Amino acid sequence: MRTDAEIPFYFGPAGDLFGMYHAPAPPARRALLMCPPLGQDLIRCHRLYRQLAQALAAQGLAVLRFDYYGTGDSAGGSAEVDWERCVADAGVASNELRARAGIDRVVAFGARLGGSVALAAAERARFAEVIAWDPVLDGGDYVSALDDLQVALRDDTERFTRPRSDADIAEQWLGFDIGDHLRRQLSALHLHAANVPTLVLDSLPAAPASRWERIVSPRGAVASITPPTPWNDLRRLESAILSQPLIQAVSGRLKETA
Repeated sequence: MRTDAEIPFYFGPAGDLFGMYHAPAPPARRALLMCPPLGQDLIRCHRLYRQLAQALAAQGLAVLRFDYYGTGDSAGGSAEVDWERCVADAGVASNELRARAGIDRVVAFGARLGGSVALAAAERARFAEVIAWDPVLDGGDYVSALDDLQVALRDDTERFTRPRSDADIAEQWLGFDIGDHLRRQLSALHLHAANVPTLVLDSLPAAPASRWERIVSPRGAVASITPPTPWNDLRRLESAILSQPLIQAVSGRLKETA
């Protein structure tokens, strides 16, 4: 892989967003923006996002990975993460990618909440297509699942010699600070279809394909990926999310639409 073409930089009106630009060997013909998930999912997907970016750059795409304000290497702290700011940051990153690559047509990819951000930002960011991997559709269910994981982690004697107190885990999700504002925003999240072609890559265990109907446009589709991805498996919390089938599915989709 051509790691010399991975260019780190800061961008945005205040220069507070971090990005990693993957320049293709030949002049870019297409461009892909990678919208990251949040919290522990962001950490666990980091390696896969880089692998996918490298594979697509080798395929001739200009790719931009970036961090929202308050996440990763961007400015701000995790308690400052704001859903609407994440959606706005995706639009800023999309324009940055257009400027760097010299291409107007940008496809967005995102896993979990990253897919949700891509769908929510699709129209304002002028995405040509969204590829969403197990996107979060109902924020209330997502918040409840994280709360349950946090409680289970509190009582996990395999990681801790004794159960921790409620105060020890207050306002946290799996090691990340969570502000009340973001909790309320995510609890109210209820995604609908974006007015762009949407491909949902489904690797949730026992998830009926019909669950995705409301976000897949008439020009969209749902494709299954196996094996199921262990997003909420506490036993694998420290394990990276890796999926060669996911890389193959995204690469194949972008070859089809070249």
